[in-house]
Amino acid sequence: MNVHLQSDRHPHLVAEHMAVDPIIVRADASLTEAVELMDANHVHGLPVVDEAGILVGVLSQTDLNRARSTEYLWANWPGLAVRHLMTSPAITVARSTPLLAAARKMEELGIHRLVVVEDGDATNPIGLLSMTDLIHALADETHAHAGDPVMEPGT
Repeated sequence: MNVHLQSDRHPHLVAEHMAVDPIIVRADASLTEAVELMDANHVHGLPVVDEAGILVGVLSQTDLNRARSTEYLWANWPGLAVRHLMTSPAITVARSTPLLAAARKMEELGIHRLVVVEDGDATNPIGLLSMTDLIHALADETHAHAGDPVMEPGT
């Protein structure tokens, strides 16, 4: 079976599989606030915006774990905020991007999520596409093709 994250009629698009209305955090928020947001909303990463609401980065569980594993940094840096640990700039993908292209981008960059933006406006986060979303899309496609006959190579 050959799974391509697209149907015979059209490629699947990021907009069809992204999580909409992402939970966002401000760059000047404390790490405690960010941790509480992630925990309360069961998310693994947050788009980060500045005071004007413009996308400036992403804060992930990996970023937080790095800080947490450096006990001295965690305990003694006054005013440690999201902006100090976030990955910047945020890696984005437009909502109309084919899902396969987004998956390749994530693989090539070794990242687990992309911030989804409107076509032509990379400043406003409208969604997130995570590895989990890709796995769900792959599972959906696999189930859709479960009844397809298996073709032998060269036939």
